[in-house]
Amino acid sequence: MMKPLLSARRTELLAAGAATITVLLWASAFVSIRSAGEAYAPGALALGRLLAGALVLGVICLIRREGLPPRPAWPGIVVSGLLWFGLYMVVLNWGEQKVDAGTAALVVNVGPLIMALLAGWLLKEGLPPRLLAGMAVSFAGAAVVGLSMSGEGSASVLGVLLCLLAAVAYAGGVVAQKPALRHGSPLQVTTYGCAIGAVACLPFAGQLVSDAADAPLSATLNMLYLGVFPTALAFTTWAFALARTTAGKMGATTYAVPALVVLMSWVALDEVPGWITLVGGLVCLAGVAVSRSRPRTAAVAAEVGPAAAAGPVAAAPEPSPEPQREQA
Repeated sequence: MMKPLLSARRTELLAAGAATITVLLWASAFVSIRSAGEAYAPGALALGRLLAGALVLGVICLIRREGLPPRPAWPGIVVSGLLWFGLYMVVLNWGEQKVDAGTAALVVNVGPLIMALLAGWLLKEGLPPRLLAGMAVSFAGAAVVGLSMSGEGSASVLGVLLCLLAAVAYAGGVVAQKPALRHGSPLQVTTYGCAIGAVACLPFAGQLVSDAADAPLSATLNMLYLGVFPTALAFTTWAFALARTTAGKMGATTYAVPALVVLMSWVALDEVPGWITLVGGLVCLAGVAVSRSRPRTAAVAAEVGPAAAAGPVAAAPEPSPEPQREQA
């Protein structure tokens, strides 16, 4: 009995570790997008990022001899590639040029809520009370962070709509990716999803070449960083964790991103956050903890085993000896 419990605990820890790597790298992406976005147009930046990510992932797939994903995985890969790797990256880059960072973070963080609702409906994951409570707490924290960072900037209607579209594309892509992971490996699902997103962004190839000719080296390096780390590595660790937990819980985990963005902006961009921003970040992290926690009864049941958790069981009466059959 102890061996399955230890194995389940190990899987849970690995998933949590992979999710942590994803959140850290995705938070760093906001800083890199802000820098690279000054020299690259939204579509060009998305294409360059996806090409770099697809190249790195393709090499890893060849080394590991992963091969093509099974046929049942392709519908989810295609949908997630178009929505999450393609549409999401383009409209997010575009939206951040129209609104301030705080407003963009607030609107995009509607995504996990949409994700949990879609997963509960389409994937039959349900909506556990702790997940809903954690999401409510985290969304409140994200709202505080977004409003505190918005300063005196004004948000255009177009920018808000673009960020909302990014949130919907993000949520739809994750929900589509979850069934694909039942058939393909996280590396396969991520690699081919990234490649499909790159193909969808090929109409921006001319703009990418033009922007790259005039862009400073720092902007190009930021674009390559976005492709290798927040895309190739972070999307793979995300898929690894998503295959081992629910889409709703993974979505709630990303509420930690705004809090980390505040700290990274503080260090890299010398943007000192106010105390309200820090409080909002702590609330985001508290919500993540609530959403990923288990009820006490479930935790006790996992520790002592289902038989012990169910309470003492009355001993079954000994069966009466069967009458001996007469031999012919």
